[in-house]
Amino acid sequence: MIEKVNPSHPDKVADRIAGALVDLAYSKNERPKIAVEVLIGHGVCHIIAESSVVFGTQEVKEIVKRIAGGMILDLKIVPQDKHLAGNQAEEIRCGDNGIFKGVPLTDKEKRISKLARMIYTHFPTDGKYILTDDKFIVCQSNATDMEFKQKIGDAEDLILNPLGYWTGGTDVDTGATNRKLGSDLAQSVTGGGLHGKDLSKADVSVNIYAFKKAQETGKVVELCCAIGDTEIDGKPYKEIVEEAKKYINEIGGFEKFAEWGLF
Repeated sequence: MIEKVNPSHPDKVADRIAGALVDLAYSKNERPKIAVEVLIGHGVCHIIAESSVVFGTQEVKEIVKRIAGGMILDLKIVPQDKHLAGNQAEEIRCGDNGIFKGVPLTDKEKRISKLARMIYTHFPTDGKYILTDDKFIVCQSNATDMEFKQKIGDAEDLILNPLGYWTGGTDVDTGATNRKLGSDLAQSVTGGGLHGKDLSKADVSVNIYAFKKAQETGKVVELCCAIGDTEIDGKPYKEIVEEAKKYINEIGGFEKFAEWGLF
């Protein structure tokens, strides 16, 4: 079985805000160092960021408003730790310890990814979907049974909104960064979160690398790294970062990456 949430789920809203802040950092510096955590819900958005790049409060407010609507902003930005910053002063080196496991996607996982995106084109509101061997469970906010079935269709295996109509979003639930890694990675495993971090962080670059290699080879990929490493999987860490950068640029940035994760 596999679960997928859409970009309007509160946890994805948090991921998207964090991703947008990383995009902003890259617009100001080609090699920023940044890590962002977001907790959002019930009219308040809490953000803590460690960053080598200076942000204006108004810039952050505009990002939050664009993605989540009107929110009270609780913002704390501090410089990156000087020792961690010094680790990468001369060259691109692994920015964290971590474990990573890339796993080839199954047909079921590919199917739920397509279904979730298709549903979101019709209902761009908070939604969560589970696909098992014999049923497709849909929890879609702001959609009556009739509206959903008119636009999406009906099927024997469809279980729609078991508790009935609901509104969803950050008015009824909280969201936090990197709380939906199963939705982002399927069966792949990581020791850290994908979102809200620059490319020097192994949680971003090595996760992307391991996942992509698993899809290309059809085999499970297991890797680990230590802070300061200059080589992973027999490749210079700089090359792994460049591959991840190319992937992020191709999909449109870190905020877009946060919408659906890696599949």
